[in-house]
Amino acid sequence: MDAYDIIAKKRDGRKLTAQEIDYFVENYTKGIIPDYQAAALLMAIFLNDMDQDETLHLTRSMIHSGDTIDLSEIKGIKVDKHSTGGVGDTTTLVLGPMVAACNVPFVKMSGRGLGHTGGTLDKLEAIRNFQTELSMGELIENSNRINIALCGQTADITPADKELYALRDVTATVDNISLIASSIMSKKLAIETEAIILDVKVGSGAFMKDLDSALELAKQMVAIGTGYDRETVAFITNMDQPLGNTVGNALEVKEAIQTLRGEGPQDLYELCLQLGAKLLLLAGRVQSKGDALSLLEETISSESAYRKLFDLVSHQGGDTSYIMNPDLLPKAKHIIDVKSRTGGFVRSLNAERIGKVALDLGAGRNTMDSSIDPAVGIVLNKKIGDKVDIGDTLAYIHSNSIDKAMQARIDIEQIYTIREEYTDPGRLIHAFVTKNGIKLY
Repeated sequence: MDAYDIIAKKRDGRKLTAQEIDYFVENYTKGIIPDYQAAALLMAIFLNDMDQDETLHLTRSMIHSGDTIDLSEIKGIKVDKHSTGGVGDTTTLVLGPMVAACNVPFVKMSGRGLGHTGGTLDKLEAIRNFQTELSMGELIENSNRINIALCGQTADITPADKELYALRDVTATVDNISLIASSIMSKKLAIETEAIILDVKVGSGAFMKDLDSALELAKQMVAIGTGYDRETVAFITNMDQPLGNTVGNALEVKEAIQTLRGEGPQDLYELCLQLGAKLLLLAGRVQSKGDALSLLEETISSESAYRKLFDLVSHQGGDTSYIMNPDLLPKAKHIIDVKSRTGGFVRSLNAERIGKVALDLGAGRNTMDSSIDPAVGIVLNKKIGDKVDIGDTLAYIHSNSIDKAMQARIDIEQIYTIREEYTDPGRLIHAFVTKNGIKLY
């Protein structure tokens, strides 16, 4: 067996065996197979695809290239959630405390944002002294004491995926559903939670722009999780406009706190209710969706979920005064409003373009080495379907550079499309995917 034969086999559209995939992944990770041969195989996969068995084998090989995280010492059925990335997606900071307040362990290892999509770790680090790196002992102890731990992935988890993704990024082979699914699921399955919920975004601000592609990705990821004997389900959710009203790290943390106190945007709250209800059912905490929703709503009305966020920050070294008083979070020097020049209704609000404006302000990073300004971002005052009069404020720009703020104002004026006719904002959730099939909403 050698790399040349494996490349030729996939080039000709034939199915790779588990042994061939293991050989390739192991030897590329060790540096024995050079980049140019790995790039050739990735392009062959990109052009000819992989079937379900190959995708599962690739996922297994990437998991076995590094360490797995044994969570058996954590009491109860552990649950995890993964989003494929969006704009203003603060779900984890709301969902995690809500689920934990229902006495279900929520254990999540997250990544950092890249490009216009935000990362959970970047948001958490807007809280002074919050520690995103936990030892295994700390992870287990915190999960058992307060039912929640949010931290960064260790370098020893799926090193093959890190190497392969870097190569895919420079060889135009990122946009392949099998490669995307195996990359995401290898990282999720290396962390041994019993149940995984996937939030697959679709729309202008998502990696998947159309519903068919999002459904195919969800189906493949659910199949991988099921093949690995994990309870895995997926929601397909709308990302044609940002989720919630804020884009930017400190701004999103503040919005998460407001949501946990019953004062947040309805779309963010509703999505957390739906995701949370399924997690409680998967964990066996309740027997019906109605019971799950009631339990989750009670965590907001009683502020037990808010107190759980306080506990999370306290146990991970963060300054809890930021949770009690969100105005202590980093603030930008300049807050500039964007006024509407026309009246009518908001017809469209391209999430990707909004995300790129926030990126230009410094809220995101172009490379993993880029630094982030936690204070900057955008607060949306009008979203799709909202009525607008001339002179109404569409959005507020938070910036530490007046020049960047002025450019952002021009950009945002162009992003908002306002028409006389009312436009329905569309469904928040498009579909639900399980091992048994697809349910359209």
